[in-house]
Amino acid sequence: MMKEWHRMTAEEALKALESGRKGLSKSESSRRLNKYGRNELVERKKTSGFRLFLQQFASFLVIILIVAAVVSFAVGEAADAAVISAIILLNALFGFVQERKAEKALESLKKFAAPQTTVVRGGEKMMVDASSVVPGDILYMEAGSRVPADSRVMECSSFKVDESVLTGESVAVTKNPAPAGSVMVADRKDMVYMGTTAVYGTCTAVVVGTGMKTEFGKIAENLQVGEEKTPLQKNLGALGRNIGVLIILICAAVFAAGMARGMETVEIFLVAVSLAVAAIPEGLPAVVTITLAIGLVRMAKKNSIVRKLPAVETLGAATVICSDKTGTLTKNEMTVRKVYVPGRIMEVTGDGYSATGYFLEGGKRAESGGDVRLLLETGMFCNNASLGESAVGDPTEIALLVSAGKLGLEKEGRRVHEIPFDSQRKLMSVVYQKGNQRIMYTKGAVEEVLKRCKGIQKDGRVDRLTEKGRKEIMDINDEFGKAALRVLAFAYRKISRGYDEGELIFAGLQGMLDPPRPEVKSSIEQCKKAGIKVVMITGDHMNTAVAIAKELGIADGGRVLTGEDMESMSDDSFGDIVNDVSVYARVSPEHKVRIAEALKKKGHVVAMTGDGVNDAPALKNADIGVSMGISGTDVSKEASDMVLADDNFATIVGAVKEGREIYDNIKKFVYYLLACNMGEVMTIFTSILIGFPLPLLPLQILWMNLITDGLPALALGVEPSDPDTMQRKPRRKDEKIIGRRSLLYILSTGVLMAAITLGVFYYYMSDYSLAITMAFTTLVFLQISVAMSIRSREPVHRIGYLKNRKLVMALASVAVLQALVVNVPFFNPVFKTVSLGAGHWLVVIGAMLALFILLEAEKLLRRSQINTAPSNYG
Repeated sequence: MMKEWHRMTAEEALKALESGRKGLSKSESSRRLNKYGRNELVERKKTSGFRLFLQQFASFLVIILIVAAVVSFAVGEAADAAVISAIILLNALFGFVQERKAEKALESLKKFAAPQTTVVRGGEKMMVDASSVVPGDILYMEAGSRVPADSRVMECSSFKVDESVLTGESVAVTKNPAPAGSVMVADRKDMVYMGTTAVYGTCTAVVVGTGMKTEFGKIAENLQVGEEKTPLQKNLGALGRNIGVLIILICAAVFAAGMARGMETVEIFLVAVSLAVAAIPEGLPAVVTITLAIGLVRMAKKNSIVRKLPAVETLGAATVICSDKTGTLTKNEMTVRKVYVPGRIMEVTGDGYSATGYFLEGGKRAESGGDVRLLLETGMFCNNASLGESAVGDPTEIALLVSAGKLGLEKEGRRVHEIPFDSQRKLMSVVYQKGNQRIMYTKGAVEEVLKRCKGIQKDGRVDRLTEKGRKEIMDINDEFGKAALRVLAFAYRKISRGYDEGELIFAGLQGMLDPPRPEVKSSIEQCKKAGIKVVMITGDHMNTAVAIAKELGIADGGRVLTGEDMESMSDDSFGDIVNDVSVYARVSPEHKVRIAEALKKKGHVVAMTGDGVNDAPALKNADIGVSMGISGTDVSKEASDMVLADDNFATIVGAVKEGREIYDNIKKFVYYLLACNMGEVMTIFTSILIGFPLPLLPLQILWMNLITDGLPALALGVEPSDPDTMQRKPRRKDEKIIGRRSLLYILSTGVLMAAITLGVFYYYMSDYSLAITMAFTTLVFLQISVAMSIRSREPVHRIGYLKNRKLVMALASVAVLQALVVNVPFFNPVFKTVSLGAGHWLVVIGAMLALFILLEAEKLLRRSQINTAPSNYG
């Protein structure tokens, strides 16, 4: 069990580490380096590039395609073999590149390691390589230092550390040696962590953990866990195995039936092989990859940058979106919402860092001179932020500048002194020289400011601050706090000498809030309609979290848990209530992993947002990790599946819609390919069983697959979404891509195609060459009907025949190519066809229309059932 260094005093930590304030001796540091190893993040042994490339060929569907390519080449169909081989190779290369990208996450993490650091050894300060630091070493750090290892603070002076890479908190943390009771990393003021950066002051600390025994090391360990396959990858794997078994059975049955009829062995073998090639949707892996890639480009244009291709469709299955509050649900622009000067409360209009806004009292524009002006001036002068082309500084201080800007105030005078904020005083004071006067402006925690106040500014004069006045101020503070406002108190005094923060005059309160993004509320409403639960996760206080959640419509009676609550729960008891929780407050990034795991155990598909280094394990553990493009660290981006270019929650919802649309389209072209292939198989198999001559020849089957499996399937992949895409529940995690309803559709469509084709073939059977030409052409045109009908669950006339122009062009190309093969004399001997006359073409077109009408009629008959399906014919 790891020691809880943050609960120990500095002396206890030194004793436990067998070290002292003069540090380790050089010989002892060498001994410990041999014992603990170098202070580095260690990678597990990588899979070699060649082995990783070979693993891309392990899928059952790919193995079937390889066999099909070999057989095609063996029977003289070199062109088909080449096309299939190219598909296999491109798919493998794409998979190889995607998996190699995943290894960059750990490389990004290593960038945060410090190259050199200052240690105390044998009582002397010296610079050493950070990789040689060992537990028990004494570190000396100042502003700009990168913390080389997890350490317990011993002594410090106004020491502040930027821990945003680890915790995601943008405000620098003030450190002090007093033991911290909290188990939360972000609340351990007596600890500093590897990879974080000192921004102010000086510190001496003792190293307690190095390398993989640090907080960064835990993250590195989690990042090297293997990734789960997405639902689509599992589905396609199962589909490939099922198709493989089916093909073997069909080929064996066709071969046996042919032999039983006395057909020549070579002839029936060629037919069986052609049928096998026809039955394999060899274009499926390529069409899936291209469709996902097209979706990826489309999503990038809408600020969703998808890093891992399978995540495109996984998004569509999301049942829970766990979102950070700051910057994602809110604007990350603190805004003063209310001000209090003795006797008056005013609301402040306007959002963000725009100085446009008014002060309202009782719903009307308020007079804002005198006391209000003094309050806002105090916030403006006691401030280190700046407002120019862009806002620079602490968000709270920027908010105070903006509120002053709404009165048109500008700084005057000369700044002569600052007493910085520290965690003991909880105050900050700045002294300005204005003409012959020196004025101290102070801001800070309400209780601490009031302790130092003897007077109160009211109605333009200074009165004595009574107990009644103090109580009124604290009551207003409580009222602002219940509205989830962060409240600061402001005071001032004129000084002649020294910089004593006593005997201040109370000026008022300012309450501020990071406002919700205006578009987020409607996005959350859209999520509810789509059956997706939105969960807020924040490090903020519970009151603030709940207020924002209610404003956005997230709470809805759901439970609220804090990080402390989670720590006191077992995994089982937490799992029992995880479905009921809508808001998590005061939680650390480590809790996110636990939340994601608990939700996944309940069968949810979880999207999780994050921006800090410490968020990386949660992003990797979630089904869809979503990092922030603006505020996110490189590590979080590398660990995620998707990056939000604008850090906006509404962008996630748009991406979910795209994901659903893409998955629907994948199902459409899977059904199209399988239904058409089923039609071809049923046509040949039935003809052999009932004693007909072969209605299709091997080369005709291969040509048919070439022109109908490629462009139409791709065009279906970009079919515009159905109107109800975001008004139905997410598909089940275990939903198969081929369900009972869709299997019935594929079989029934295949039977209809075979029946129509064999009917036409039988009608012209007195002339065998004409009969096979008609059967061949009819079957191609029937596939056009299937492609047009399968576009939507709604009857096609309701969505528009020409809405998908790419599909119209693809189907027109199929018709033209088939007409050329049949009616251009050059091709007749090659494909053993004859030219067709106008009457023949009318029969072909009539057959095509007949199938289309039957398919559309079937939709109308089954419409009530289909409307409840998760997706097209699911």
